Amino acid sequence: MSLNGSEQLTRADIKRIEEEIEHRKTVVRPAALKALKEARALGDLSENFEYYCAKRDNNQNNSRIRYLEKMLRFATVVDESPDEDTVGINNTVEVYYEEDDETEKYRIVTPIRCDPQKRLISNESPLGSALIGRRTGDRVSISVDGGESYTVVIRSIEKTGESDSDVMHSF
Repeated sequence: MSLNGSEQLTRADIKRIEEEIEHRKTVVRPAALKALKEARALGDLSENFEYYCAKRDNNQNNSRIRYLEKMLRFATVVDESPDEDTVGINNTVEVYYEEDDETEKYRIVTPIRCDPQKRLISNESPLGSALIGRRTGDRVSISVDGGESYTVVIRSIEKTGESDSDVMHSF
């Protein structure tokens, strides 16, 4: 979450969330309600596993809709790439770790799409926030918990944009 308590989202994030809400309301919810009605018709609800599952699925769907709607209501729209020469959201950045003599590439994304195993880091993470707005060749000091820090050098910036394979986090 950002400092003011709102979720930082790009316009593409907002579009994806709106599409998911619409899908859940028009496809998932009717199917869940139908399954719930069919399970209820089976009889004794106290021992009806189908009813329990259908009710759980319906509740999870409704919870996800509420979660996404709340996220949109309090969202802060962030610009993906404010300047052609600087690091922005959805840019792939190659950084050189001076202490380790290693180079890594990361794509900076909003928190709802981060996945460190896929090298998708949040713009709110220590590394991501330190890189935002920087340029190729900049030496950047990254502070981490406990007062430790390390330095990276930005080797390159690619304006890669959003990927269709990016997955939004569940709650």
